[in-house]
Amino acid sequence: MKAARERIAALTAYDHLFAALLDQAGVDVILVGDSVATVLQGRDTTVPVTMDQMVYHCEMVGRAVQRAMVIGDMPFLSYQISTEDALRNAGRLLKEGLAEAVKLEGGAPFAPTVQRLVDAGIPVMGHLGLTPQSIHQFGTYRPRGRDEQEQQRILDDARCLQEAGAFALVLEKVPAELGARVARALEIPVIGIGAGPHTDGQILVTHDMLGLFTRFRPRFARRYVELAQTIGQAVDGYCRDVRDGSFPDERESY
Repeated sequence: MKAARERIAALTAYDHLFAALLDQAGVDVILVGDSVATVLQGRDTTVPVTMDQMVYHCEMVGRAVQRAMVIGDMPFLSYQISTEDALRNAGRLLKEGLAEAVKLEGGAPFAPTVQRLVDAGIPVMGHLGLTPQSIHQFGTYRPRGRDEQEQQRILDDARCLQEAGAFALVLEKVPAELGARVARALEIPVIGIGAGPHTDGQILVTHDMLGLFTRFRPRFARRYVELAQTIGQAVDGYCRDVRDGSFPDERESY
């Protein structure tokens, strides 16, 4: 798609129903993200997500999808301890979770891990820029790559991941100029999230895009509908109908 200059549309899913809906609607890539922690589990960061939880959510998504590519996130400490540990856990996402590839955060220090997984037949997507698993190191979710030194480091890391065999890269919350630079520099697709319009594709958290997640609203997340409001109105109507006796009516009874 990158060679043909076709933009890649990616979204997240964590369950069978949403995965089927996204797949039927024509999404190219479905990421089972560790963002499940903040979106579904009500946590403040992605750090607490376990390997077993990621396998569980991947398996539900994998069974639902017929055409999109399914990628499973490697959660915190599932690949940082050792290369062999990373291989074992990545293999679980493919064998048990039915994913077709894995995604991991980090640059040059993880290149040997990427290469080991790729050599074992596991496709790997990289993730640079804002890396949410490192929030306790950075201390803030501010954009990355704001100065030339950090921009060069991200660019070098991107090239390193490509050389190690990564098939694609997520680039999160960096200046649009840097997003364009990285996309031009790499042969593999660069999927942006808050990285400007010049990457090879875009990814959003589905619950942000649908207006379902309301705890905060990232600047980069365009809302195409406000489903939280719609759901609230529907539930309010249901409660009123139950309480005044108008539900169920004759047609809804046996």
